[in-house]
Amino acid sequence: MTSLVRHLTFDCSDAYALGQFWAGVLDGKISDEDFPGDPEALVTAPGSALLFVTVPDAKIVKNRVHMDLQPQDRTRDEEVERILALGATVVGDHRNPDGTGWVTLADPEGNEFCVERSAAERGK
Repeated sequence: MTSLVRHLTFDCSDAYALGQFWAGVLDGKISDEDFPGDPEALVTAPGSALLFVTVPDAKIVKNRVHMDLQPQDRTRDEEVERILALGATVVGDHRNPDGTGWVTLADPEGNEFCVERSAAERGK
């Protein structure tokens, strides 16, 4: 039998707060068992499960693994603006004049992720 990815885990300084951010990004939900101050927070969303675990160490360097998000019902640029309003920051803008490319953002604790074009923008 093979293994399955149960969830992607993030070390962070405030599991519940970061879980709230990602629940907003992914239109997901924090587990009913998790509350502010808990050392862990599980976020479930269609197609994904993210676990946030409070650790004493601060993030120092660039992520070795990151998520690439593809908007489902809005354009890449609309999605970037929505996620910025939730508390993300722009790390790098790799959009090209022809509409290709992506935007690299960081969540409130500095974890990088990218927002790509939607399937509609790709013509798929």
